Amino acid sequence: MINMESIPDLIKKKRDGKELCDQEIKTFIQAVTNETIQECQIGAMLMAIWQKGMVNTETTTLTREMMSSGEVMSWPKEWEGRVVDKHSTGGVGDKVSLVLAPALAACGCKVPMISGRGLAHTGGTLDKLESIPGYNIHQSATKIREILESVGCCIVGQTEMLVPADRVLYALRDATSTVDSLPLITGSIISKKGAESLSALVLDVKFGRAALYKDLQSAKELAQSLVNAGNGLGMRTGAVLSCMDATIGRFVGNSLEVIESLETLKGRGPDDLMELVTTLGGFLLMTTGSVSNLSEGRKKISEAVTGGAALSKFQAMMEKQGVAKEMARLLCSAHSDYYSVLRKAKHQKELKTSAEGVAVDFDGLVLAEILHKLGAGRSKAGEPVNHSVGAELLVSLGQRVVKGEPWLRLHYEDPAPTTDQISRLQSALTVGKYDDAQTQHKMSLVKELMLN
Repeated sequence: MINMESIPDLIKKKRDGKELCDQEIKTFIQAVTNETIQECQIGAMLMAIWQKGMVNTETTTLTREMMSSGEVMSWPKEWEGRVVDKHSTGGVGDKVSLVLAPALAACGCKVPMISGRGLAHTGGTLDKLESIPGYNIHQSATKIREILESVGCCIVGQTEMLVPADRVLYALRDATSTVDSLPLITGSIISKKGAESLSALVLDVKFGRAALYKDLQSAKELAQSLVNAGNGLGMRTGAVLSCMDATIGRFVGNSLEVIESLETLKGRGPDDLMELVTTLGGFLLMTTGSVSNLSEGRKKISEAVTGGAALSKFQAMMEKQGVAKEMARLLCSAHSDYYSVLRKAKHQKELKTSAEGVAVDFDGLVLAEILHKLGAGRSKAGEPVNHSVGAELLVSLGQRVVKGEPWLRLHYEDPAPTTDQISRLQSALTVGKYDDAQTQHKMSLVKELMLN
């Protein structure tokens, strides 16, 4: 039994900038899990961690104790070395998981992807998948294992039994303004991945206008902290630092992103999305030893996508997770009418370019914030989202545009966009002169690899 008097002592120790030992961190996390600690004490400890930080060993212990607060998955012996996953710090139009999980499964990996819902301007993988009628994100550990046995990948929500300590801390971090603490972010992300008992993990850490971190340096600090904690738990962990200024692909919004993911799985995907999918997937194949270098890994993932093997896996995963066979087949057929299955927004509105020239820049954050207000996202956990709200970019960066041509198609229902929102969107696109358009549209999203 924990001596309750020790909790104020632990808070004081951290508040005074001292290092907590393994046993003290364990005491704190056990008290959180067993609910033998007052909420105000958890808040005080979170604030002390936010202010004073944690050294590597503390962060790794925090992560391990959070991971051990609930069920830790176990896999058959013959899967050893092949259980992998990825985590993204969130972006606009980030549908990478929907393409990557089935591509990895097609390459012989097992992918128990436990994803989250969207909050604020970033979209959540689970919300995207739930726009497919019948798709069930709630699966038991036994069912997850069964799906992995037959398909090789699943994309599900966090089960009640996984990392219960994180659920408590996550909710209170919001309430106490400690969301942006490096050790707390690290503990939250890596504890959930650790509970999946992975052989290898790759992190897509984003920076830029539409990312949590605006500059490369702070994103690198987060990436390093995540990589250290992942490796500390015995998962071979690497990170990709990628730029998140505009959007990934051309479609943003839940059901629209499902459509773009399916188009990608049919070999018709945008280059920027494919770059992320092949880089992240290639790293995991290299780490599990199924290829000898990154470029071979990229090629193998690319072939799984363009050759249709990943599409078959996606179809099988949908069926195993509750989508009617006929519906799954329809979505995956070569020329499907997506809206015969997915909900289409009642209204579409096209925005026209105001000048002639070249599309040189686009502010993805403005688009994400406006779509959020139109119902595509949520402000509080548990709120519903409107799956049909979204937008299609009709031009690519670097493309020549003539004045008055449509460049964005908004999909909305209730509320309709206001005049102010329309003008904010119009100014989110920068049209430059022809000579401004250096090869920036050909620039790679992946800026740096941290593959240690």
